[in-house]
Amino acid sequence: MTATTPILAAHGALASQNCQACPIRHRAVCAKCDDDELVRLERMKSYRTWQAGETIVMEGGALPFVGSVVKGSASLTRYLEDGRVQMVGLLMPSDFIGRPGRKTAPYKVTAITEVTLCMFDRSRFEALLESSMHVSSRLLEMSLDELDAARDWMLLLGRKTAREKVATFLALVFRRAPTSAAPLRCTLPLGRDTIATYLGLTIETVSRQVTGLRREGVIRLEGNGRTILCDDFPALLAQAGDDAFDDADDPFFR
Repeated sequence: MTATTPILAAHGALASQNCQACPIRHRAVCAKCDDDELVRLERMKSYRTWQAGETIVMEGGALPFVGSVVKGSASLTRYLEDGRVQMVGLLMPSDFIGRPGRKTAPYKVTAITEVTLCMFDRSRFEALLESSMHVSSRLLEMSLDELDAARDWMLLLGRKTAREKVATFLALVFRRAPTSAAPLRCTLPLGRDTIATYLGLTIETVSRQVTGLRREGVIRLEGNGRTILCDDFPALLAQAGDDAFDDADDPFFR
């Protein structure tokens, strides 16, 4: 956890991918870019992959890049002086890593599954922000969304029941599904043990709540249980304690 700790695992870069064909293009930091801005991003980007369990960024380490998660999921953790560790966030496809103007990483980022990042040199990306209204405004939107999510997470950990916690997590994953057409389909990015840690529950409690949601017809399971379908997303939101949710303001429903 020192600033001298290497932050990148020893893996080669992936072959370059055209931004227009990127699977996260519609919701990543480049979502509003025009053609000229995409060309500038293309010139500074690179891809890299980490295997499950590998450290992507060390807490307190130098952070020479920013970037977006293209595929996979990663955890954000913080360490206390006595060695205790707390998982404080979850990164999924299209989420942004790094903060312009900040040279060190405030969290340890660890690959939960195989993770691929689209990375940009931090100094060059900061220069782009100064001249690109589209990139800067999109980054502001994402930052405000992250702030809202952090406030929602405070509510989840402090007040929500076990059923509401599990339903909220599933709703989060469904919002990242490739399509909003019914039935919604997603593959859980985490095992139930990691979900339990993230939600502050036991594995047994998570399993019971998933089974309960299935029995009540809110969700359906396929295969080994990692693939989940939902025919009625508002019903899932109701189970999450969000039945008064105004979907008109949610881009997921637009």
